[in-house]
Amino acid sequence: MSKDIEYDVVVVGAGAAGLTAALVLTRARRRVAVVDAGHPRNAPAAHMHGFLGSDGLPPAQLLATGRAEVTGYGGHLISGSVTRITPTDVDTHPRFEVTLADGSRLRARRVLITTGLRDDLPDLPGVRERWGRDLLHCPYCHGYEVRDQPLAVLGGSPEAVAHAHLVRQWSDDVVFFADGATLSTEQRDRFAARSIDVVDERVARLVVENDSLTGVQLVSGRVVPRAAAFVRPRFVPNDTLLTGLGCTTHDNGWVMTDPTGRTSVPGVWAAGNAVNPRAQVITAAGEGSAAAIAVNNDLVEEDVVTAVSGVRTGLAR
Repeated sequence: MSKDIEYDVVVVGAGAAGLTAALVLTRARRRVAVVDAGHPRNAPAAHMHGFLGSDGLPPAQLLATGRAEVTGYGGHLISGSVTRITPTDVDTHPRFEVTLADGSRLRARRVLITTGLRDDLPDLPGVRERWGRDLLHCPYCHGYEVRDQPLAVLGGSPEAVAHAHLVRQWSDDVVFFADGATLSTEQRDRFAARSIDVVDERVARLVVENDSLTGVQLVSGRVVPRAAAFVRPRFVPNDTLLTGLGCTTHDNGWVMTDPTGRTSVPGVWAAGNAVNPRAQVITAAGEGSAAAIAVNNDLVEEDVVTAVSGVRTGLAR
């Protein structure tokens, strides 16, 4: 890593979006650095699903393979956290200084932020310990693996009721734990119509025995046996770098991008969960690819302008 190197693109985050983007860009013969802090969101999950050709693959294995592919094409992988990105525009061209936590700096023509999100989980005993194992979020990712088992859906978020109906797709034994929330008559009727039981009492903790979730304990002490549970956490984007650059946000606070991942700040792109809470691994990879192509096209246009300017300057001498 050297301050003397001006990278065409610095990618922040080495998940599916960041590594896919880096792969596309290095194959386009761009100078690329990928900076990653090493805390992938899906680290607790033993396997990932729904990724064509990689269904059932451990997430860590996918990322290891991706890193090897990127370095194989000449990309630079840098372990560290980016603390600040500062625009240092040259003439009309975007330029950036990327500062890492250790004080080192990188220079870049373009930046792509793929820093993901964090899951704000309910503050219940057992939740964090079982997260990604038998306490799950995405039924499309893990529903098949717990199919036909006694399942719980934990309430507490506006989306929890709809989530319970979705989980019902994978099992006919689903219990919705309202956790003290008030359900409307219509919501209860819809649950009853689909044979989803409702427990109104507040939840005290998840019961774990022999390293497996076995039930949900209520504040009264009663335990409802369950083999796995689903919860809709609150998604919090890791977008400090983007908002620090002044990127425009939607009314909901999430950073706004166009279909290629371009933000409102020239030279800055974003992809994956940092800007799209619904992006699964395969979606994030696709967004990373689309952003990389858009970034490269933008660089090509700059390269053309620079070349023409150089020719004209030479002719004027």
